[in-house]
Amino acid sequence: MTNVLILGGTGWLSGRIARRLLVNGATVMCLARGGRPSPDGASLVLADRDDADAYDAVSGREWDHVIDVSSTAAHVEAAVAALGSRAARWTYVSSMSAYSDDETIGADETAPLRDAAAPGDEYEYGAQKVAAENAVRSLDDRALIVRPGLIVGEGDPSDRFGYWAAAFLRAEDGPVLLPPMEDRDLQVIDVDDLVEFVITTDATGVINTIGDRHPLADVLSVVREQAGHRGEVVSATEEWLGANGVEYWAGERSLPLWLPAEMTGFMSRSNARYRAAGGELRPLEDTIATVIRDEQERGVDRDRRAGLTRADELALIGLLA
Repeated sequence: MTNVLILGGTGWLSGRIARRLLVNGATVMCLARGGRPSPDGASLVLADRDDADAYDAVSGREWDHVIDVSSTAAHVEAAVAALGSRAARWTYVSSMSAYSDDETIGADETAPLRDAAAPGDEYEYGAQKVAAENAVRSLDDRALIVRPGLIVGEGDPSDRFGYWAAAFLRAEDGPVLLPPMEDRDLQVIDVDDLVEFVITTDATGVINTIGDRHPLADVLSVVREQAGHRGEVVSATEEWLGANGVEYWAGERSLPLWLPAEMTGFMSRSNARYRAAGGELRPLEDTIATVIRDEQERGVDRDRRAGLTRADELALIGLLA
């Protein structure tokens, strides 16, 4: 029986990893602060990874697999120092944000990275991931570093992909505001495809775990069709949206998934190594259907971490008219 330690295990991605491992018959222990419960069947060790003794309770045993998703380099560095010699395999979930080149289309795992975060630096997500990767690399051929891009699916807490399902669903026969989409691409990976790869692959090294490249306009068209939207779509220019306080990509008062025109490489990276390592991708239409059902269940008018409220969207459409 596989003995797995998940550093986390109570969040969206790490919790799904834990549950999938349990289905496979693994023994799973989660190390987390305890703000959320561990999945049924997994044991939970309460620890704050900022504490020097965070790993004391789990450092005295051997682990077949340690999985870490942290975006704080100091946490990863301390975990590798405390547990690295005890782990037969180590998987670190990094990010496409580790790359410094957001313009080159089709860039692979050899593309340049951001400068690694150093102690005392102001927090920057990509730089933290690079520093964390550097720590994990010390484990040599026992380590797998996966670099997902945008992870989507049921329960997604970021609200980026799900925003568009909600926008078309809530509008019904009313208008929906769209950003300019010419020459914009989108790459996503279904959370369950990523989970399956992490727990089943025997690959090591660095792998871009991301889906195929699709034109953003085509993706939103499928979302609109599956959501049954009957109203018009209203497009605004980049300049107009910026002048009216609409942000790119994510966050409050944004149009999620929309990127600056010059970021041609951010959503068009190579996933050839993922495919070669046996990584699978379900049809994007299936993921969209899952997200639409999920948004209907969670409520299309709920507070969100990304996107426009319906009131803001209608106000902007009124201004545009």
